Amino acid sequence: MKAKPFLALTLLAVILALAASEALMREKAETMQSSMVEVPLFEVDPFWPKPLPNHWLLGNAIGVGIDSRDHVFIVHRRQSLNPGNEGNVGEGQPDAECCEAAPNVLEFDPEGNLVGSFGGPSNNDDYTWPASNHGLQVDPKDNIWIGGNGQGDSHVLKFTRDGRFLMQVGEPGQGVDSNSTTHFSRVTKVSFDQNGDEAFIGDGYGNKRVVVVDSDSGEFLRYWGAYGNPPEDVDLGAFDPDAPPAQQFRGPVHCAEPSNDGLVYVCDRTSNRVQVFEQDGTYVNEVFVEPRTRSAGSTWEIAFSPDEEQRFMYLADGLNRKIHVLDRKALEVLYSFGDGGRQPGQFYGVHSIETDSKGNIYTTETWEGKRLQKFVYRGMGRVEKGSNLAELWPTQD
Repeated sequence: MKAKPFLALTLLAVILALAASEALMREKAETMQSSMVEVPLFEVDPFWPKPLPNHWLLGNAIGVGIDSRDHVFIVHRRQSLNPGNEGNVGEGQPDAECCEAAPNVLEFDPEGNLVGSFGGPSNNDDYTWPASNHGLQVDPKDNIWIGGNGQGDSHVLKFTRDGRFLMQVGEPGQGVDSNSTTHFSRVTKVSFDQNGDEAFIGDGYGNKRVVVVDSDSGEFLRYWGAYGNPPEDVDLGAFDPDAPPAQQFRGPVHCAEPSNDGLVYVCDRTSNRVQVFEQDGTYVNEVFVEPRTRSAGSTWEIAFSPDEEQRFMYLADGLNRKIHVLDRKALEVLYSFGDGGRQPGQFYGVHSIETDSKGNIYTTETWEGKRLQKFVYRGMGRVEKGSNLAELWPTQD
């Protein structure tokens, strides 16, 4: 007689346990679903670009830009090859058949073929080639702009896309002065407003400011420091993640990227932050990414998705070896991809980033990375917010 109540209680306990388990699973599914975000997805093209001719090698690949034909231009540092084992051909090095440094600026078509090259010191002294070139961008009129972060690099250069010299802006050979209206100090990158009328300059490794110049004349128009403050030439010391945010750029001021809706996104690299301004220098907002990163910092360079609203912002993080994908307006990291390494899809010192008209991403790597990579846009998909997809190797069909 006592067995029936016991069985009934046992059955009730099982039913309640199943119901609780089902509710827990449903709650977990709902939580997981709510943490999913719709984002652009990519995979590396391990066969892009095609091999360089003439036994050419890249040094530190320090800038990338794309013209109206989706041709990809990069600049690298020829002098950064290791003379002991990377450069065995040329004057004074007759040891072997291979290899030597490629020209400073290389041009690739959308298929990855090398179709042009130029760069280096002027033959008639009409411009000063940087001691250490840094950053390359193509303006909306398809002109090439190059900065430099070597000692005495206090100017920027403008060329046609086939390498004809157009203009030198700033006096070369000058020192640090973040309030100068005649020169820069160790420029990182030049970017442009939507029409190409104004050039926004990350200035730089020496100076601690954003400078805006007229793209045609080179005239200095305005400049500002962190939070829109007048810039000061002060050494803020090493970054402390637990200290209050610095009121000046710690630097290097590694990018100043205008958006289509009239904002400017500025990389304060070793402070791990991107500050947002109106194009007149009025401070708007900031975001910290990988905020406890020290040393060379996390916020290296920015590119936007090519839709008119520029919904997504892609942030190159050289020290953490990844690309962060952010909601541009919300300044919210959605996910990241990449990992440290030298295989396709991995990064070693990912330095510069750009997108073409189809939404593909191109990156260059400095230090011993010394290469250009292409990440093919594969459409929109859903990922867990905050996740890192690591290496985006092509999937098997």
